Amino acid sequence: MKNKKNYDYLLSDLTTLTGVGKKTMTILKKKNINNIFDLLWRLPKSYTDRTLSSKINELQIGQIHTIKVFPMKYNFPRIRNLPNKVNCEDETGKIDCIFFNSYEGYIKKILPLGEEVTISGKISRFKDRYQITNPTYVSKDSSLIEKVHTKYGLTDGITEKSYNKIITQILRNLPKLDEWHDKKILDKFGNESWNDSIVKLHDPINIANYKSNFYRRLAYDEILSSFLVNSEIRKKIKKIKKVSKKFTDNSYINTLTKLNFELTNDQNQSLNQINKDLSSKSKMFRLLQGDVGSGKTIVSLISALNVIESNFQVALMAPTEILARQHYLLAKKIFPEKINIELLSSKSEVKKKREIIERLKNNKINMVFGTHAIFQKKITFSKLGYIIIDEQHKFGVKQRKSLSDKGGKDCDILLMSATPIPRTLTMSIYGDMDVSIIREKPNHRKEVKTYSKLDNKIDDILKFVKKEIYNGNQVFWVCPLIDESKKVDHQSSVKKYQFLNKLFPNKVGLLHGKIENDDKELILNKFLNKEYLILVSTTIIEVGIDFPNANIIIIENANKFGLSQLHQLRGRVGRGSRQASCILIIKSNLSENAKKRINILKKSNDGFEISEEDMKLRGFGDLLGFKQSGIKNFRLADPVHNEDLFHLAEKEIKRMEKDDFDLKKYKPLLKLYDQADIINDIV
Repeated sequence: MKNKKNYDYLLSDLTTLTGVGKKTMTILKKKNINNIFDLLWRLPKSYTDRTLSSKINELQIGQIHTIKVFPMKYNFPRIRNLPNKVNCEDETGKIDCIFFNSYEGYIKKILPLGEEVTISGKISRFKDRYQITNPTYVSKDSSLIEKVHTKYGLTDGITEKSYNKIITQILRNLPKLDEWHDKKILDKFGNESWNDSIVKLHDPINIANYKSNFYRRLAYDEILSSFLVNSEIRKKIKKIKKVSKKFTDNSYINTLTKLNFELTNDQNQSLNQINKDLSSKSKMFRLLQGDVGSGKTIVSLISALNVIESNFQVALMAPTEILARQHYLLAKKIFPEKINIELLSSKSEVKKKREIIERLKNNKINMVFGTHAIFQKKITFSKLGYIIIDEQHKFGVKQRKSLSDKGGKDCDILLMSATPIPRTLTMSIYGDMDVSIIREKPNHRKEVKTYSKLDNKIDDILKFVKKEIYNGNQVFWVCPLIDESKKVDHQSSVKKYQFLNKLFPNKVGLLHGKIENDDKELILNKFLNKEYLILVSTTIIEVGIDFPNANIIIIENANKFGLSQLHQLRGRVGRGSRQASCILIIKSNLSENAKKRINILKKSNDGFEISEEDMKLRGFGDLLGFKQSGIKNFRLADPVHNEDLFHLAEKEIKRMEKDDFDLKKYKPLLKLYDQADIINDIV
């Protein structure tokens, strides 16, 4: 076969396969199956055993049997829509073969009268006679019938038999690829080759054999391809030479004086790592990952002061204007008066906007705060040296690289994320970046006390809310849905708002995804300014905003949420000096899994520990339910079950980087796992 000795065959168009026409190709492409390699990863779900060869008097209703019979009589009705029937028999009994949508000529060809034929299919019974409707196999030669028939997750419009033929054809024509692993690595997987592993993966006897050498070898290939991409991008960025930032410790000392508290060990360590990168001659591309309330913003602002001290400009981008404003106000509070900072907001007057844009261009502004709008083409910086991106955990590899290009080669990049994820995921998702982690909470922060309450105890919860409001606290009340759903017994945010507004007239706000952005900002500001005492909301309050007076969060149907999401929601309170509480409203008939989630949350305030447990309970796909753009889910590899393979890949990458490995050796691997194009696009 053409291309049999290289991987190009696997990347070829589906129409190169026998039996795949335009119709079939269209069906497959709707399922994101674009080439032969993609089709290989539609793995078997189960199999059909056709080894049960029987006589007619031994047949079992509902079972698949393979039997030898003699066709005796055709029954081709002349009435439309009635099926064609062939009466068959053996020495022990009789059976009918029923055909829908089959021509007489075809039936006569496959079932000639008086000649022995082998048929296979599911047995049913009608009017005291056995029958097989549309037999899967009909053949004069019984050896041609597959004894074990693989079943795939089929796509509408493709029969099981046709799908199997296509897969068999691919496996038969697999190219012999040169091995890309060293012998030391291959030994860990029983010296299984890529080709043999793929073939075994499609053998029905190996379904769900996750601990096998062939399965683990393929999972490792997938992990390594992702790590290789990250490594290559990281190397390319490190090679970019820049003007190093020169600064003193004055900013650090002056800022701490204004804050009246000391940084945690993790904050200091992260700040030192960032400062080291800023003062180096290589471009910084770093992620600052921290749990909710760990103090990432302070670290980023101190580092921004250091850059300003080096006569460079700084831009901080936040996902919402209200969050950008909060960062701006904090900087206003702790920055020296001589530092010129501005907030570029869509609400700013046109004249003010023009003035800010002009001052940025002429290097009259040291630092600007805003949303993604601060990177519009019409906005130019005189000497941009540092970009800080807050809450951008949804950025993929390509988006992050485009960010690193902003401001040219002298511009360092810091991304911040308050979404703790397990280390295995950090390695694969953020492997193109250096990572600093803040786990410790500041000493002045109190842990949020977490309670669970049955939904029939609503009166007790309301008494507690009244007491807290009387004491000057504010309350978040989170509901999963916007509108009432008949299918799901969630209390909607709208109904809850109407209910609470009767108890607390004009003191309750409502926030959900269908509200326009300008109105959202208005509602949040009213809550921030204590015009609202209770804010009924969907999960859109999950990330980022700091409300120091909100110390109570109530979450309806908490058992319906994942652990990580509950932890993020809980992180909206406890930002002030008062004790904060989180109340999880639950049903009495919880599943064991839901009980585990609730208990873990009640016991722990550590976001990283919680994310680990969440991943074990729900899988990494659900953990990353925010669907990170540019990040593909692994086909085989699982960060929970294959944690050792992630660590092995990390170790191997470090060794290869030390030895200055040749990427060409891994070209087939990168091509096959759709990673080579990423490298070409990015570096």
